Amino acid sequence: MKNISFYCICSIVALLFSCSPKKKELRGNALGTTYTVNYFSQTDHNFKPQFDSIFEVINQSLSTYIPTSDISKLNRGEVINLDEHFKTVFKNSQNIYKNTEGYFDPSIGIMVNAYGFGPKSYDLDLTEKNIDSLMKFVGFNQFAIKQNRLKTNLSSFYLDFNAIAKGYAVDVLADFLKDNNINHFFVEVGGEIVASGRDLKNDKIWNFGIETPMETNTSRDLSYAITLNNAALATSGNYRKFKTDSLTGQKFVHTINPKTGLAKKSDVLSASVIASNCMTADAYATAFMAMGFDKAKQIIKKQQISALLIYVNDDNKMQTYMSKDIKDIVVEL
Repeated sequence: MKNISFYCICSIVALLFSCSPKKKELRGNALGTTYTVNYFSQTDHNFKPQFDSIFEVINQSLSTYIPTSDISKLNRGEVINLDEHFKTVFKNSQNIYKNTEGYFDPSIGIMVNAYGFGPKSYDLDLTEKNIDSLMKFVGFNQFAIKQNRLKTNLSSFYLDFNAIAKGYAVDVLADFLKDNNINHFFVEVGGEIVASGRDLKNDKIWNFGIETPMETNTSRDLSYAITLNNAALATSGNYRKFKTDSLTGQKFVHTINPKTGLAKKSDVLSASVIASNCMTADAYATAFMAMGFDKAKQIIKKQQISALLIYVNDDNKMQTYMSKDIKDIVVEL
């Protein structure tokens, strides 16, 4: 009887152990950056082929770096039927364009190229006159989707969804995992994140760091840690990605003000946004970089956005502002 009881207990323990989810990690390159996916699963299935397929489809729809992509065809003036990826990103961009009073504007792509940050560069001195000339083709309010086609009155344009596409890709991967009954995971693409459930290995909610804005490629110091509970996080910053004029020494940052067409650094060094989906967080973080601290603070309060901004004050000292709703989930390091 004792042997039978002992056997039963061992069998139950073995069964529980074999059924406990195992942590999987996938890494790779996609969308011009890197990605990491951590998830817990009771099976040994490797989702990397499916992830690569998702990235390929999104690239074919939204990448300005692929000449045969849908957005590249549109930017050349071709008329095509729009796929669901493009329409989803376009409609969300419309909402954020409105909510940010035009500071998030995917039609700024023509200026992105002019400053040399895009796939198409112009041999053009960026004088005030030339900037004004190019800015005539900027204005996302002049675009619409009708009968599955892109419509605009602009004679020329260059749409660029790179400030929202990474976040959207993260959302698509997260939805794929949930559709496959995986609920404890995080997906990260180029620093944009969706976290779901818990880190079962350590029995805690997922935590992620916010870097200290430093103009160096070697230092990766963290300023804050954020606990992310079934939410998305995106961070934008100009402290690493910039160009320097070899003659004048002037720095041009990759976040361009869609109101002025200027690529000047604002007083916001880093903008982190928490939202229910990553493409929304991604777009708002970019907009806050462009508009500067005072306007960003106003929009955060008006739209009730969860955000953490690292900025410089009038004395050129680094400061932090965070919305009241995230103070309990942020820890200073």
